[in-house]
Amino acid sequence: MTEVLDDMNPSVVSPVFVGRTAELAMLTDLYTAVRQGAPAAVLLGGEAGVGKTRLVNEFVDLVGSADGSDGSDDGAHATARVIVGGCLWLSSAGLPYAPFTAMLRQLVRDIGLDEIAALMPGGTTRDLARLLPGFGEIAAEPDAETGRVRLFEQMLTLLERLAERAPLVLVIEDAHWADRSTRDLLTFLIRNLRHGPVMLLVTYRSDDLHRAHPLRPMLAELGRVGGVVGLDLPRLARGEVAAQLGGILGRPAEPGLVEAVYGRSEGIPLFVEATAGCAGDPGGGVPESLRDLLLAGVQRLPEETQELLRTASAGGERVGHELLAAVSGLDDRALTAALRPAVDGNVLVAGTDGYTFRHALIREAVHEDLLPGEHSRTHRRFAEVIETEPGMAATRDAAVTLAQHWYAAHDNERALLAAWRAAAALAASLAYAEQVEMLGRVLELWDRVPNTAELVGSDQVDVLLLTAEAATACGEVERGLAMVRAALAELDEERDPERVALLLTCRARLRGYKGMLPEQLQDLRKAERLAAGPTLARATVLARLICQLLLRGLDEECQAFSAESLSLARRLGDRTIAVDAIVTLATIAAGEGGGDIEENLRDLYEAHAEAKELGSDFLVLRSLINISHMLESAGRHDLAIEAAREGFELTQRVGRARIQGPFLAGNLAESLISAGRWTEADQVLQKGLELDPAVSLSGYLLLAVGTLALARGEMAAVADAMRAMPASFTSDHAIPQDGLPYIRLLIDWRLAEGDIAAALDRVHHAVSTLDLTVRPRFSWPVLVSAMRACAEVATDADTVRDDALLVRATVLRTELRGLADRLSASGRAMAAYATTFAAESARAAGMLDRTAWDAAAGAWEDLGDPYPFACALVRAAEAAAGDGDREGAAGRLRRAAEVADRLGAVPLRGQIDHLARRARISLTDRSPAPDSSAGLTPREREVLRLVAEGRSNRQIADELFISAKTASVHVSNILGKLGVAGRGEAAAVAHRLQLFD
Repeated sequence: MTEVLDDMNPSVVSPVFVGRTAELAMLTDLYTAVRQGAPAAVLLGGEAGVGKTRLVNEFVDLVGSADGSDGSDDGAHATARVIVGGCLWLSSAGLPYAPFTAMLRQLVRDIGLDEIAALMPGGTTRDLARLLPGFGEIAAEPDAETGRVRLFEQMLTLLERLAERAPLVLVIEDAHWADRSTRDLLTFLIRNLRHGPVMLLVTYRSDDLHRAHPLRPMLAELGRVGGVVGLDLPRLARGEVAAQLGGILGRPAEPGLVEAVYGRSEGIPLFVEATAGCAGDPGGGVPESLRDLLLAGVQRLPEETQELLRTASAGGERVGHELLAAVSGLDDRALTAALRPAVDGNVLVAGTDGYTFRHALIREAVHEDLLPGEHSRTHRRFAEVIETEPGMAATRDAAVTLAQHWYAAHDNERALLAAWRAAAALAASLAYAEQVEMLGRVLELWDRVPNTAELVGSDQVDVLLLTAEAATACGEVERGLAMVRAALAELDEERDPERVALLLTCRARLRGYKGMLPEQLQDLRKAERLAAGPTLARATVLARLICQLLLRGLDEECQAFSAESLSLARRLGDRTIAVDAIVTLATIAAGEGGGDIEENLRDLYEAHAEAKELGSDFLVLRSLINISHMLESAGRHDLAIEAAREGFELTQRVGRARIQGPFLAGNLAESLISAGRWTEADQVLQKGLELDPAVSLSGYLLLAVGTLALARGEMAAVADAMRAMPASFTSDHAIPQDGLPYIRLLIDWRLAEGDIAAALDRVHHAVSTLDLTVRPRFSWPVLVSAMRACAEVATDADTVRDDALLVRATVLRTELRGLADRLSASGRAMAAYATTFAAESARAAGMLDRTAWDAAAGAWEDLGDPYPFACALVRAAEAAAGDGDREGAAGRLRRAAEVADRLGAVPLRGQIDHLARRARISLTDRSPAPDSSAGLTPREREVLRLVAEGRSNRQIADELFISAKTASVHVSNILGKLGVAGRGEAAAVAHRLQLFD
């Protein structure tokens, strides 16, 4: 083999692009679709060295010139703007937002800061400064989540605006090193890029993804998103290796050489090149290990070049020219001369102002080859230079880079201080997951450094609390709980009650994320008892506590604490907490749409104005959430729609679409549905879901989606919404505004499916498990649906003979009436539900009360709620028909049919048609046909119609979805009521009485 390798060309990078024809064609075909305005994302995976970067480069070269070489910018044939950023490995957590910082830096070079600002709404780029300092000063952000989401929204807007000028290809390399913040931003962009010619191309090492690797769940999640394509790059086949070798040699390779190289490289292109490159050492043979294979090209270089490469390897994936000169101590000429062989030998790639190793595996092998003392000295030298000249750091956050170098240099004190400063820098950049990592390092080094508290200006408990708060901000719930647990172990409640109270408040929020709602409230109550003095700590605790009390319907207690919070906030001069308390007090006073609505609305609008003056987006939106809720409770749909729409649009402008947006989108959809504006509600819900709401909040949108789908008869869509419902809505411990609408929808869904027994099971569970008296706004709809389930048991022929089910329904009916007696019905909306409940209650007792249903229809008509109005009309029409008033029944059915048709309420229209057919009513002809019920129930009349058509019991059962036995029972009852001996006589009587068409 040695003789064969001897004459190989030392240029080991093949000029021939081999074995990726299909993959390149797939990428170019996808880009063609992207140019037409359909965004796409490609997740390109493969082993280290398999050729991901080469494929990307070939693709970028192609689309950068394809169809656009003439300078055309007409959209469909525009040259793509290609922006590239890579994830960097500096620690197990990566470097926050590294690829996006690189992209912004490239954009600044290409078009300038002013041009970027011109692309943004209002020319605002302040949030981009968190990624690149050139965009201005980083604004202080009191609300962690707001700033983070606003940053994401600005990046999304920037990409969409860039794509308006020309197709945009965004390349993010080495996603296996992506930090949590980068992964979150990338996921957000892929989920929310819905329009325009944008293509995201993300590469990652598939062989690095161990079972617990954080990229694995992200890839799985994105794989289910529309427009996302997964592409796995395979190894080269033997023939493809031969072609690659031919490109390297400049001539066809000998079969023996192909066999040897293929056997050693196993088809991985990088290893093919490395194996081929061993020709430079005729006596060396083929390396025996991967490490030797990767280092072979380095070891052929001059010794001074190898030494410089070892130094450069400690600088990370990319090291600047000036930084490397300062660390190595070489002047510019000497540095260039020493690096030239590495660049010519394809070990290093020279950029505009620095160098990168041709492949990350080569850098890793060189860095691992450093001896222990050499490793520490090199990292120390990097740290010393960057500490003196922070601008030389190749990354945005010199503090983070510095912390990594001091840690690698094993200088504990400097590593701890650098990590502390880096944590502060990461918090300013909203990179909370990475802040947690840096604070974790501070805690790791705490006991190794003397006088740590004096050095950082905080004790260990403060650091633990800070870490827990950062973990809360980034959703690292378990880690946050561990930090709180460790901090509580260090404190004594009697000696330091306020600090314990603040820790408990933090833990309460974390427990809320886990759905531990009883424990959450326990923590807040204990925190309130501990923070007893009139201090800011107590004001902070009360602000959290009153919010949870309000959500749980504990109004009396909430009102007392809110009044105290308002008084304390005013005494302390904290206007933010004061406004928050005013919003809560006004909401409680509104009494679910009752009380002095005008006075309460005036208080809320004043709080809204003060929140605007304070510049608190959170409070502005909270006031609008409560205003729209109050207006809807009072039946003022149009005003509720106006307030909710204002708030929902604001959430998208200020970066709170994923947090407060779901509340406002849910309120807006609810009011639109109530007002019969279902198409508009669809649009709002689609937009709300496209904004990728936090999972725990998505239920507000899914409830409305399920409600609309059920009213339209789209049962598959209902099932999808129910399956996606977050646990915080389905739990028995769910707060009323989450859990009760879910229970109501679940009961209605079971009834629509015809599973009355299952619906009754849900009613029993709700009555026996939940408190249905604390929030009338959400309890009344549940009681109405629950009583309807009881009524169906009493009127459905399939269940009327099920004695056990009848007994259960009777018991539940009594319990539901008792609950209704204790439930307030203040406000027009609650009064309409109460009237409907009374009508359903009479129906459950066997009496179809026309007066009661007319009253319900009138209440809903006065409110301007067309769907429940039409439903009540149908029941009133049924009662009128049963009383022999066909003209009254016809009028009601025709009005209901008009509403059902306008809304697209298919099941309701089917019910109307069925009743009209049974009652011999024409929905178009105003003259009712004569008829007689002959004492038959609605189900019996339906069975008799089929008997008259000559159907057998089995055919009747199949038609009506009942058992053959039940059909036989119905037929026997019909014969008895009509006084006839057989089916033929029954059919004759039916025709004589004109029971059917």
